[in-house]
Amino acid sequence: MSEDNEEFVIPEAIELPIDGVLDLHTFRPAEVKQLIPDYLAECRKRNLLDVRIIHGKGTGKLQRSVHAILGRLPEVASFRRAGEDAGGWGATLVRLYPRDES
Repeated sequence: MSEDNEEFVIPEAIELPIDGVLDLHTFRPAEVKQLIPDYLAECRKRNLLDVRIIHGKGTGKLQRSVHAILGRLPEVASFRRAGEDAGGWGATLVRLYPRDES
């Protein structure tokens, strides 16, 4: 590399806790499309079948994106807006199908 160029540093991967709660506040909207399926796949591997996705209230755009993604995933048995005790319309509760062990 020449002295005029700044060194390009690739950020390290962030290790997410897989605990059944995915808070999207720290992610860019562009990351959500791949993040949600990957996170749900890891939850299923660990037999965590009830997941809460926190997308915030805002304008509702992120919630609509999350719901569109969930609606296309065959491993999602159902999803619904969380009750007031779990985040209200700022969170979505997801029920996953168990993994087929065969």
